[in-house]
Amino acid sequence: MSSSAAPLAITIATRESRLALWQAEHVKALLEGLGHRVTLLGMTTLGDQILDRSLSKVGGKGLFVKELEVALEEGRADIAVHSLKDVPMELPEGFALACVMEREDPRDAFVSPHCAGLADLPANGVVGTSSLRRLVLLREALDQAGRSDVRIEPLRGNLDTRLRKLDEGQYHAIVLAAAGLKRLGLSARIRHIFEPTESLPAAGQGALGIEVRADRSDLLAALAPLAHAPTWQRVAAERTVSRAMGGSCSMPLAAYADWDVAGQLRLQAAWGDPDGRHALVRVAGEATVRSLADAEALGQRVAGDLRQAGAKPPLAEA
Repeated sequence: MSSSAAPLAITIATRESRLALWQAEHVKALLEGLGHRVTLLGMTTLGDQILDRSLSKVGGKGLFVKELEVALEEGRADIAVHSLKDVPMELPEGFALACVMEREDPRDAFVSPHCAGLADLPANGVVGTSSLRRLVLLREALDQAGRSDVRIEPLRGNLDTRLRKLDEGQYHAIVLAAAGLKRLGLSARIRHIFEPTESLPAAGQGALGIEVRADRSDLLAALAPLAHAPTWQRVAAERTVSRAMGGSCSMPLAAYADWDVAGQLRLQAAWGDPDGRHALVRVAGEATVRSLADAEALGQRVAGDLRQAGAKPPLAEA
C-alpha cells in the first residue's frame, strides 16, 4: 500500500463498450494492487447512442465523457477512465485530469481482410474512418499514390461494431487506433501499422487519462502512483497544440510528441482542410522538457508555427 494514500473505496464511471470496460478493469486492478476497494459503474453515453452522424456534427468527443462527469459531480462515481484522445481539451470547471498513464502504441492501424496496405486496395475501393484527421492524411497518401478512385467513407460505432461492418463487406479496409486493437487482443487483425511519417497520430492517442472532481485531494494522492511522467509530458504538448488551435473534433488536426535520442521532446503537428481546398500543413519543433509547463510551452510554439504556415482554427474559417 502506498504510504502517501490511505485505502479508499473507489467507484469508476465507465462506458460499456468492450474497450472502455477493459480500460476500467485495467485501472481497477492497479488500484486494487495498491490496497483500494474498487467497483465499476457502467454507463451509456450520447456518443455511444448517436451513430448515424459524424462526431464533428453532433457535439464532438465530449459526448463520450459528459454523462461520466455528471456521475462524478453527483457523487455516484469517484473517477472516470478515458481514452485521452476522447477527452475535450478544456475540462469543465471543477474537474481535473488527475493522472495520465503509460502510453500504449499511439499509431494508426490499417485493418482489412484482403488488402495488406493502401496500395492493395481494389479499383474504387472504400476505406472507413470516423476521424477527420485520418480523412485528410489518407486523402494525401492516396493522392500521392495516384488513387483518386478510392473513396473514404464515415465509420461510427465502437471497435467491435466497426470490425463487424468491415467483415460484412461495407468497407474494403478501415483505419483504427492500434492501441485499442492491442488492448483487446486483436493484434492479428492489423495488416499494417502506419508510422507517424505516414499517418501522424491524434493528440493523446494510445494514452489513458483519469478524471476526478478537482476538490478530491484524496483521489489525487491515490492515483499519483499510476501516473507516467514521460507520457504525461508528451500528451500535454500534443493537447496544447489542439487547445491552441480551437480544440474541436471538427478540425482535422494531428499532434504527436516523442523523445529523441538526445532526450529532447520533438513535437510534430499537421492540419488539413476536410473540404480539400488547402494543402496539408506540417510543422515540427523540439525543446528540453522537464515539466508539464515546459511541454505546454512547446505546444504553444508549435501551434503558432502551424498558424504561421496557414492552418486555420475553426473560428478563423467562419
